Amino acid sequence: MTGQLASEERIGTVGGPPVELAPVDRRVYGVAAVLFALLMAFSTRYGFDRDELYFLDCARHLSLSYVDQPVFTPLVARVSLDLFGVSLAGLRLWPSLAAAGTVVIGALLARELGGGRTAQLLAALGVASAPALLGADHIMGPTAFDLLAWAGLAYFVVRVGRTGDLRLWLPAGLVLGVGLANKHSIGFFALALVVGTVASGGGRQLWNRWFGAGLVLALLCTVPDLWWQAHHGWATIAMTRQLGQENGGLKNAISFIPAQLFMASPALIGVWLAGLAFLWRSSRPLWRALAWSYGLLFVLFAATAGAKPYYVAGAYVFLLAAGAVRVEAMAQTVNRDGRRRMAILAVAFVVTLPFVLPVLPARDIGFEHGLNALPAETVGWPELVGTVSKVWHALPAAQRAQSVIFTSNYGEAGAIDELGRGELPEAVSGHNSEWFWGPGHPHATTVVAVVLGEFGQGSGFTDEYLRPNFGQVRQVATITNRDGVSNQEAGGHVYLCTDPVRPWGTLWPRLRQYN
Repeated sequence: MTGQLASEERIGTVGGPPVELAPVDRRVYGVAAVLFALLMAFSTRYGFDRDELYFLDCARHLSLSYVDQPVFTPLVARVSLDLFGVSLAGLRLWPSLAAAGTVVIGALLARELGGGRTAQLLAALGVASAPALLGADHIMGPTAFDLLAWAGLAYFVVRVGRTGDLRLWLPAGLVLGVGLANKHSIGFFALALVVGTVASGGGRQLWNRWFGAGLVLALLCTVPDLWWQAHHGWATIAMTRQLGQENGGLKNAISFIPAQLFMASPALIGVWLAGLAFLWRSSRPLWRALAWSYGLLFVLFAATAGAKPYYVAGAYVFLLAAGAVRVEAMAQTVNRDGRRRMAILAVAFVVTLPFVLPVLPARDIGFEHGLNALPAETVGWPELVGTVSKVWHALPAAQRAQSVIFTSNYGEAGAIDELGRGELPEAVSGHNSEWFWGPGHPHATTVVAVVLGEFGQGSGFTDEYLRPNFGQVRQVATITNRDGVSNQEAGGHVYLCTDPVRPWGTLWPRLRQYN
């Protein structure tokens, strides 16, 4: 054992002196468990998010990849369907588990960086209370797993930097590969880490067979995605260009900056800034590379996707961990300062909850309130399906046999397919991957079209788009919800479209939209 420790310390001198690890603080697992329980307790409040309905749709159309994400999240949704059916709690079990895992890794990061029990606990609490984590991991989607993957990759980077054990590039490559099979953004994180490591003088920790093997392992995980993209016109690139036009620009770049103050708890701004300074000043190239990666990605995403401030949210896990280590080292009276900081954090957490979790009555959310605008998109789906069902079943049987249900976006299509299953036919939509699943009945002569309300007009079809394609377009119903919540669907309409100017299947290529 002594020889093994001496060997590890000798290897660990690459880039800095050895770091003596403290025991793992078991309270960290308690924090993770409490967060898991909290997320599950709120999991069935309101309803499905539009993206969740889409992922369930994707799960029923399993493919090697999709327009807007690789296969991992739809694959998890398929497992959820097989285990639990169309269940809100069953579907949200997986992001809740991811949240708990991210908290634990945040604490282990603090330990790898030299933190003791206080630093580990502060890191765990900081990650668990981060609005970005709470908001993302409340619903089933790629971001929940993306945050976990970023934390996992950062963990192995820090560990290689501490021990010098280059064999750890293999599990790091596996984490990166699984992350890439979930969301492409972790690839930018990995690239920024490479640039930061080279800039910090740590190139020899990269140019070796273990790093190469880890890279090959990661790339192998992207083969299904690349194969699908090559056979579908590189649809993700086309969608990314569209997203760049929607989310980029100077105005969005400016808003990106203050939004970062709310990725972690506002009470911990000083902590993660201290963590950024701690990493930047480190003599270990791989640790310093983490600071480089944050700076590089901050600039990149602010310039290209400023309207999506959460794109860099994964970085706050390692920044909070590093900051917790720094705070622990600086505290002269740890117990007193720790209690005060924990009390402030608890207050900030309670204040933050209404912004990220569905704690308010549904009637008090929506676009006009400016509070919980995203959870507003989890309200009203049963009413939408009920409205469409009334229109559909009011059609004569002979007309229904020659009809399709066409929706503005994938959320509406998913709602009809999942919540209206057995009562309504499968809906079709031109939105993202839904377009590739086809027009339904190619010779349909009647189209029941769902059009977004006032707040969603910028991201979907309007009746003015429908009119040139049909001889008659008639509004037959209005979409409402029982709580009066203003969201993209509220105030929308259902149209009955007949006499298409050309066969429905021929019109289909013109109906594709990426956003």
